[in-house]
Amino acid sequence: MRLLVVEDEPDLAEAVSAYLGSAGHAVDLAPSLDDAGAAAAATDYDLILLDLQLPDGDGLSLLRELRAQGHRTPVLIITARDRITERIAGLEAGADDYLVKPYDLDEMQARIMAILRRSASGVEVERSFGRLLIRPARRQVLLDGETVHLTLREWALIEKLSRRPDLLVSRAQMEDTLYGFGDEVASNAIEAHISRLRNKLGRGAIVTERGFGYRMGRV
Repeated sequence: MRLLVVEDEPDLAEAVSAYLGSAGHAVDLAPSLDDAGAAAAATDYDLILLDLQLPDGDGLSLLRELRAQGHRTPVLIITARDRITERIAGLEAGADDYLVKPYDLDEMQARIMAILRRSASGVEVERSFGRLLIRPARRQVLLDGETVHLTLREWALIEKLSRRPDLLVSRAQMEDTLYGFGDEVASNAIEAHISRLRNKLGRGAIVTERGFGYRMGRV
């Protein structure tokens, strides 16, 4: 999953980024409202972690702007503001959850995964590709009825491909899904992930259209 962390405290931002990166997420950092707005406009994030007290304004203004523009990206507010009225204001502005500083990183990760499950369950249905069944709400892949264990990055790729199986997904789009801005990406990284997925799901699960990209096949 690709996440945007909007946080102006450098040490905290780096700690959160390192933790989420070790869990298999691609993470971009934005230390200000301007940076966050530009990143959200340019990239399709799976979730945004949003601090409210930023050097150029209140994070709630960005949240309201995103919702007014029709963005449905889940948002987890992470802030030192702990009054009930402030929590209510954040949720009413369109946040999906609210976490008060200081917080435990494991709890943060658990809340992220819970938000993503809720988001998927509200809009997604099961996707069938022959013997392969994908359940986005449960983040589950079944082959012949048996659960296939995927890494977070493998899941992110198969979810991306299966979301619009009629469209080709380019290598660049896959890299955007898995890696944050500034990450060094090995030239064969996507091919390696695809190869591992085919080993787990079957050679026909992912079809390569040379020079154009990848799409879902049938097993």
